Amino acid sequence: MNPSTSVALVTGGASGLGRAVAEELLTAGAQVVIADLPTSPGAEVATGLSSCGKAMFAPCDVTDPQAVQAAVDAASALGTLRITVNCAGVATPGKLLSRHRPLPPEEFERVVRVNLLGTFNVFRLAAQRMAQAEPVAGERGVLVATASIAAYDGQVGQAAYAASKGGVVGLTLPAARELAQHQIRVVSIAPGLFDTPLMAGLPQEARESLGRQVPHPARLGKPAEFASLVHHVVVNPMLNGEVIRLDGAVRMAPR
Repeated sequence: MNPSTSVALVTGGASGLGRAVAEELLTAGAQVVIADLPTSPGAEVATGLSSCGKAMFAPCDVTDPQAVQAAVDAASALGTLRITVNCAGVATPGKLLSRHRPLPPEEFERVVRVNLLGTFNVFRLAAQRMAQAEPVAGERGVLVATASIAAYDGQVGQAAYAASKGGVVGLTLPAARELAQHQIRVVSIAPGLFDTPLMAGLPQEARESLGRQVPHPARLGKPAEFASLVHHVVVNPMLNGEVIRLDGAVRMAPR
């Protein structure tokens, strides 16, 4: 898939991994719709990235089908939607038992709704639109999801997060197999420890300690490195139905 002739929709594009993906695809020539919560700085980010190419903001909660449809429509208004990258997610911690209090099911459900149902919501509506496009070089589109190494190495306090990302991993192959008939690829990336706004709230010593857990390179990942892999997934037609760990070979300890 050639980004320079495509429109891309990036959810969670106002910050962190999503913002880096938006910038990467803009630099590669794509027109990009940044979809993020109405309370996010998405409009400012889109304006700031306009020097790289055509970017616009679409307020969107990925758990809201109407909001996702509106974002898909906004992307389609620019041209043919062929690239969709879902980076929207939450990582709210919570132990099953905390001071003898069980984790409220609504807290577990919220994480799953955003991370898993949100991914499904974005995929189904973007795929519907992509399936209507004329194929180019044997492809109509590519869907990229953000999983996490927590799907495999979930730590204490990550029950909801690990379960939601495990769901994204499980969604990838059947979605790719189903959408193959429409010439749409599906790939997920499972990042490890990355220098995102979530990490930015930690003391520098804690950030460096986390980075040293990575065998090589012994540091936190850079959002641009995640975005670079997304770009490669987009342009490499043989990448399909796969979950790619991007983690410097780290395997997380229980705590």
